[in-house]
Amino acid sequence: MRDNDEVDGRVTLAEVAEQAGVSLSTVSKVLNGRSDVSEATRTKVEQLLDMHGYRRRSQAPPQAPLIELVFHELESVWAMELIRGVENVAKQNRASVVLTESGTRHAPGADWIEGVLRRRPLGVVLVFSALPDKVKKQLRSRAIPFVIVDPAGDPDPDVPSVGSANWAGGVAATRHLTDFQHERIAIITGPEDMMCSLARLDGYRSAMTMAGLEADPALVRFGDFHVQGGFEQAMDLLERPDRPTAIFAGSDLQALGVLEAARLKGLSVPDDLSVVGYDDVPLAQWSSPSLTTVHQPLRQMAEEAARMLLRPHDAGKSALRIELATHLVVRQSTAPPKSS
Repeated sequence: MRDNDEVDGRVTLAEVAEQAGVSLSTVSKVLNGRSDVSEATRTKVEQLLDMHGYRRRSQAPPQAPLIELVFHELESVWAMELIRGVENVAKQNRASVVLTESGTRHAPGADWIEGVLRRRPLGVVLVFSALPDKVKKQLRSRAIPFVIVDPAGDPDPDVPSVGSANWAGGVAATRHLTDFQHERIAIITGPEDMMCSLARLDGYRSAMTMAGLEADPALVRFGDFHVQGGFEQAMDLLERPDRPTAIFAGSDLQALGVLEAARLKGLSVPDDLSVVGYDDVPLAQWSSPSLTTVHQPLRQMAEEAARMLLRPHDAGKSALRIELATHLVVRQSTAPPKSS
């Protein structure tokens, strides 16, 4: 960036730097979304640039024909469905997909932003609950659009996101079991700090109330969406003298853990225990017995998120929130309890 670039035809970037009490290189870092600038300095420089009506003269570096998909973990079949969805849209637009594993389920790691600013993809799909304000500003400063898919939390109003009807899915799963006359129904939902886990739990409680049943707090468990977590919670539930006759697992992977716990306890599914999963990943139909589950349109969610990145954005519009429908898929892991 040249020292004599004009801001509004009268004030140069060098003069902005002088007014802000910083070096010209610091102004350049702010303009390029660099992270190695304090928040106070960034705010002061941005306010001066806005006040003087700065318009970037130089052309931004060309965007790479990439869509970046960012997870906090890449271990599960659930992640594979999202990858396939983004790849479908990328191929249609002659783009490639780059996968990144970073941070926790709440936000990407602090080191991720520098890499994505260098790569400058067409856009970023993030499987997280939120983005720090600083990261949002840096992405927007380089015109890199972003979308959160299946947010674990409640995304900020200015963040585009794609999710699914988790509450309705929880209702459908539990109502299927109450329609079979189950009364002692346990739930192993996901982590307690994830919005989707709580929404499925709320759906479970609503369906129990609709059936005139009281949800036993001892049968409500928080898992981790993985097989081992489902197995451990199910083993504890099935050791109770008043064990449940049905378990709604908040993910298909947890449901597979429930099936293994039932096998070790000598229980037949669905004769002794009914099991409902969530997600409807391809593996669900090949379990033994095949798994009754709630279909969450993971691939379609990822496709829609990728399409949102590639649509022209109108800066005057508020961020878009899309919620796709879920539905129950009945297979062979559920039946009325023996006492019915």
